[in-house]
Amino acid sequence: AISLVGTSTTSLVACNTPQEYTPEELAKLKEEKKIDTKDGILEWIAPQEKPFNKVDNKWYYVVWKGKTQWYITNFLNNEKINERGKKILKEEEGYEIGLYRYSLNYEVDLFNYEPSKMTNWPWRIDKGTHFKSVYRWNLTTTEPKLVIDNDGNVKVKGE
Repeated sequence: AISLVGTSTTSLVACNTPQEYTPEELAKLKEEKKIDTKDGILEWIAPQEKPFNKVDNKWYYVVWKGKTQWYITNFLNNEKINERGKKILKEEEGYEIGLYRYSLNYEVDLFNYEPSKMTNWPWRIDKGTHFKSVYRWNLTTTEPKLVIDNDGNVKVKGE
């Protein structure tokens, strides 16, 4: 008698694999997610663009999750982050949002850190749980004031 044994394999995507978009997907997302203001456009930024590896003197807006709600923090990217360097941008509800470079071989990344649990969530691998969005203001004019609703949706204050 002949027996046939079939096996099946499935591949799993690792939980910590960063989302990478094709150039076409990235261009489409940037167009869909940009925010038009009366003074210009806020550009939506994806982690794969690695915007914090160099100082560009641009304003960034980060929508991030604290313990119970979404927050928006803006900062000027005007400081180089060295090896093992960290820059805290804001603290809310026992959480810290900031920039961190693990070593010279690593990119500078946003992080959401809960010191009481010593838990760190990097932006590059987050799937929308700890970071909702990042925007960049590319103009030299006064940056817009942004507000968020309870769901973390961004609006320009007064527009």
